[in-house]
Amino acid sequence: MFTIKPLSPDAIDAALDKAVRYRLLNEPMEAESICLDVLEVDPRNEQALVTLLLSLTDQFQHELAPTVRRARELLSRLEDPYSRVYYEGIICERQAKAHLRRGGPGGGFLAYDWFRQAMELYERAEELSPPGNDDAVLRWNACARIIMQHGEVEPARTEPSGPAFLE
Repeated sequence: MFTIKPLSPDAIDAALDKAVRYRLLNEPMEAESICLDVLEVDPRNEQALVTLLLSLTDQFQHELAPTVRRARELLSRLEDPYSRVYYEGIICERQAKAHLRRGGPGGGFLAYDWFRQAMELYERAEELSPPGNDDAVLRWNACARIIMQHGEVEPARTEPSGPAFLE
């Protein structure tokens, strides 16, 4: 086994810049590793927590259940109530997108449910947002557009439980 080498406290800012760049390069596992290094030195570093959460959501398309669980565990570590609700919405939205990409039977129904949950969280975040921050509105609109543009993203239909009678 290996012993992880500690990051020096003076290197935190540069490391976080690298983590953001790795996310932009679509290398979320590298970003995740950097954030874990930062959090070993500074466990309450909000930027590292958010970047880690986002890097985990970037991995939903490859491995959904374990990364969703890990991302949700980070929510309680965010200090700002707005951030907790907003990033919970991000998790739901990205779960919806993962189901939409995977397709398959029921994928559109699952995506719809997750998009709607994300939209409800964005509405709550909007109420908590600081003046001039419309990020929750932008995310809500993005979810609404995806639902409207993809016919397969719809609520599940419930079938009658008994025999149908014609009158």
